[in-house]
Amino acid sequence: MNGSSSAKRLILIVDDDQLLLDFLGEVLGHAGYDVLKALSAEQALQLISQREPDLALLDIHMPGMTGLELAKQLHASSSVPFMFLSGRGDADAGKQAAAYGAVGFLVKPVDEKHLMPAFAAGLARADEIRQLRRTELNLNAALASGRETSLAVGLLMCKFQTDRNTAFEVLRDHARSNRRKVNEVADQLLSAEETLNALHAAFNQRLKK
Repeated sequence: MNGSSSAKRLILIVDDDQLLLDFLGEVLGHAGYDVLKALSAEQALQLISQREPDLALLDIHMPGMTGLELAKQLHASSSVPFMFLSGRGDADAGKQAAAYGAVGFLVKPVDEKHLMPAFAAGLARADEIRQLRRTELNLNAALASGRETSLAVGLLMCKFQTDRNTAFEVLRDHARSNRRKVNEVADQLLSAEETLNALHAAFNQRLKK
């Protein structure tokens, strides 16, 4: 990854090992990332309260609040995605990482060759999660704003055998491309469906004669 593609991404590294913290910060800094460093979970929370990073790398085993406990708090009170860092031989660490919603997992000693691909993959997954969250929030807001949108989304799901998020995104994108409100397009779609249903009934009546 070159510097131009990652220059605006902020990475928070949390580890009680100062040497490892400095090493990871130097490698990520040379790769073009902005870096924040914390020697404890408590210090990390202070930094996050001032500026949320795009990704946090959390050492699982730290004195005081552990990386797992920090991850649990981040998941409950922020949108910060995180990766875990653990020593070799910790058989349960991978399972714990998945259970806590981590977007990646690194094993000590950290191999610089594998570090950047791991961060790139973690950031990509974090971006996907953010997009899904935004879509869900937009969807919920739209569904709450009017019965027409909710019915139109259901109609598209049925007609095109798709999921709710995809149906809403297609409806929203069509509205944007035509510079119209989502509920206006939804109302038009429902009216068209009612007209088609009425014509279908009329054709059936004619065929019975």
